Amino acid sequence: MQQIVDLEASVDYQALNVALVSIAFDSPEVMAAAGTEFGVRATPLLTDTDQSVSETYDVLQWAVASGEPGHTFILVDANGSVAWIRDYGVVESSMYVDPLEIAAQVEEAIGP
Repeated sequence: MQQIVDLEASVDYQALNVALVSIAFDSPEVMAAAGTEFGVRATPLLTDTDQSVSETYDVLQWAVASGEPGHTFILVDANGSVAWIRDYGVVESSMYVDPLEIAAQVEEAIGP
């Protein structure tokens, strides 16, 4: 959840005007509690308990040992097509990527 909070606070990411949505296997109750605990402000925290979204976007190819998706970012364009996808896996023993890196990757994908 810290990743979401930091992306919400990132001037570089916010300048891209790209909506952020978090999707996880956790229940709505777990997601809501974690969002409150970490201070998620505006990002929708959605659940994928039946794994249909993860399967649709083929992110289970990077599943962690528990079978859950890794730390995967997907940029979906206005037409609903995947414009960019990147799985960061476990980065330095955590699932956190510097918001500047994400902003740069997304900016490159959306172009000028």
